[in-house]
Amino acid sequence: MLSARHLLVASLSLLATAAHAQAQFAWVGTYNPNGEGLYRFTVDPTTGDLHDKTLVSSLPNAAQLTVSRDGKTLYAASEAEKGVVQAWRIAADGSLTELNQVSSGGAGPVYLSLTPNGRHLLVANYISGTIAVLPVKDDGSLSEASDTHQDQGPAGAGKPEAAAKGSFAISDHNGPHAHMIAADPEGKYVFSTDLGLDRIYQYQLDDATGKLTPNTPPFIAASSKGAGPRHFVFTPKGDGLWLINEEASTLTHYSLDKTTGTLTEGKTVSSLPKGYQGTNFAAGLVLSQDGKQLYVANRLHNSIAHFTVSADGELIHQDDIWTRGDYPRTLTLDSKGQWLYVMNQRSDNITRFKVAPHSGKLTFEPGYIAIGSPSQMVISPKQ
Repeated sequence: MLSARHLLVASLSLLATAAHAQAQFAWVGTYNPNGEGLYRFTVDPTTGDLHDKTLVSSLPNAAQLTVSRDGKTLYAASEAEKGVVQAWRIAADGSLTELNQVSSGGAGPVYLSLTPNGRHLLVANYISGTIAVLPVKDDGSLSEASDTHQDQGPAGAGKPEAAAKGSFAISDHNGPHAHMIAADPEGKYVFSTDLGLDRIYQYQLDDATGKLTPNTPPFIAASSKGAGPRHFVFTPKGDGLWLINEEASTLTHYSLDKTTGTLTEGKTVSSLPKGYQGTNFAAGLVLSQDGKQLYVANRLHNSIAHFTVSADGELIHQDDIWTRGDYPRTLTLDSKGQWLYVMNQRSDNITRFKVAPHSGKLTFEPGYIAIGSPSQMVISPKQ
């Protein structure tokens, strides 16, 4: 017969196991030397706080991340001259087991995304201006690229014509620089941005072979000369996307023809407050799950621009919120849309904001999470 003490120990062990199984983890990629690699945090479901900071990998400049929909596999790109992508299996307690590492298909990988069915990992390589498709095996590990494409063409304008007065947001219009790649919500088409060439590329995806076929036309020009197209988010219905232009600090809407897989440019608005003058580099953006709240990170202005999306798809500027940090690189919304996290690269911290239901209004939650040069955060779904 078990003693009372043994029963107590067994009960506590079961409770600890259950707590681990129910825990939700946030993964943060960083830049060296301030950041030492990839970090894991436990997310408090009530307060949104990030705690139990743990360095789980010293992969250099592990700055770009994505996680599988089932929360069991994590991928990180080492943003190095010779780019690599690492795959890990995530255990219920948040521990990682290395699966494998493959080439990113170019130099300086700056973006990773999985196709909707999780069968392919898409990579944008900034330094080389290439994109790649990496097939995902049944165990979550990666195969070598099934397809790569090299962006080619004349460099974009050296000065962004749509930027704010007095802006010196001039960078890397010296050749191809792929900045993001993602498939549409149905997984039929793939789009990639090239900041250096001021282009948005359009592809058809063959899911069986992992091959990309240039669409007709193969690319469209950015909304203005020297704009520097960066990141984009699809609407919930998959009938369009919002794209942020880094150097122009503008936000452009594109409608998506689901039959042809081609984009049509719509309206463009500034990501900055009316009357702002000077330099700014627009960065990450996130859209709420219902498609009604859009948030944009402005670097140097150090703000989050909050827009609501009207029923007819128009953007309505609501507010500009100080990030409480310096050089916000990316934004992350939790799965329930209750908390928004800001990766403040130059001030070496993460700040978080409470998201009001319905209005989407942001309120700073006092407290800072110290971490060197944060680049991106993803939150893994509960297993």
